Amino acid sequence: MGSTEMSSEHATRPATAGMVDMKLEVVVIPVSDVDRAKRFYGNLGWRLDADFADGNEFRVVQFTPPGSPCSIHFGKGLTPAVPGSARGMYLIVSDIEAARADLVGRGVDASEVFHRAGPGQPPLSGPDPQRHSYASFATFSDPDGNSWLLQEINTRLPGRGLSSMDVVTLTDLLRETEQRHGKYESSAPKHHWSGWYAAYIVARQRGRTPDEAAKDAGIHMEGAR
Repeated sequence: MGSTEMSSEHATRPATAGMVDMKLEVVVIPVSDVDRAKRFYGNLGWRLDADFADGNEFRVVQFTPPGSPCSIHFGKGLTPAVPGSARGMYLIVSDIEAARADLVGRGVDASEVFHRAGPGQPPLSGPDPQRHSYASFATFSDPDGNSWLLQEINTRLPGRGLSSMDVVTLTDLLRETEQRHGKYESSAPKHHWSGWYAAYIVARQRGRTPDEAAKDAGIHMEGAR
């Protein structure tokens, strides 16, 4: 009995699981035409991080969606997966209708916004009537058929956000914020640092450069008064 209980405990709660950071940073997407895929994802407004080739048999292109800590790779010699076989990759947005409208404005054939009455139920037209987080969706695909799912989330379940950062990364971000705020504070009207810090950190998390984030934080403080 004791041996069985110990085995069960270790199977469900490994002793070292919470001690090692494992950050999902890249998802590889199989495509048939690298340049066509590069044009498609670039047109979405995603940040092009790299386009590196080594001879004729290897090429990797990296894009990062705005505000995402995870990037995508596609190219040549990266994966044996069939082009277009990536399915249901989630893109989290705070306003599902605005996100869909942005895609359509960029020429993307996005689905209508939909929700479901419950798990496994057929899709119903429009966003969730109560606009509950995790309940409203839209879909689109790249030219190869790799499919993406937009999901609206405004109130998260516990365990996400800044709490997922490691101490070193968060410390560096706070130091950067402190330095940028020091430049702003000397000429700005009286304000509490917390609002500026929050706006700056959120902007950086969304992929804004330090200069852009400082500008966003200043605009936020002007609007708060």
